[in-house]
Amino acid sequence: MPSPMLKNYLESHHVPYRSIPHRITYTAQETAEEAHIPGQQVAKIVVLRVEGQLCLAVLPATAHVRLSKLRQELGTEDVALAREDEFADAFPDCEVGAAPPFGNLYHMKVFVSPKLREDEEIAFNGGTHDELIQMSYSDFERLAAPNIVRF
Repeated sequence: MPSPMLKNYLESHHVPYRSIPHRITYTAQETAEEAHIPGQQVAKIVVLRVEGQLCLAVLPATAHVRLSKLRQELGTEDVALAREDEFADAFPDCEVGAAPPFGNLYHMKVFVSPKLREDEEIAFNGGTHDELIQMSYSDFERLAAPNIVRF
């Protein structure tokens, strides 16, 4: 079951999605393998601090955040990975490390890699470590209103 906030948000916007249960995993690449979905279609979420604010970087499971590139793209040096203790309470209806990429639900900006736009679908943790949510990328982009940034 996705997080209650995510479930309500998707259903209130009449967005079709598919829930994919899987064995508990803790990395996006493991999750992709367990769910039998290509890693470039599974989004991983990295929590950042940008100018003192928590933000989400959303990228394919097979990719890595390059902070130097992100700093350049955003035009600020004040970009760093957030520590778990800084965001543990930011997603109250999610297991730590399993937040969905809808930063708008948690009052956070979202930065998305353009690589995720290359596929028609996107899959991501829905709030737990044992379930993926799969939906159309266009619906995700419409609802999450992410900033498309190369990083």
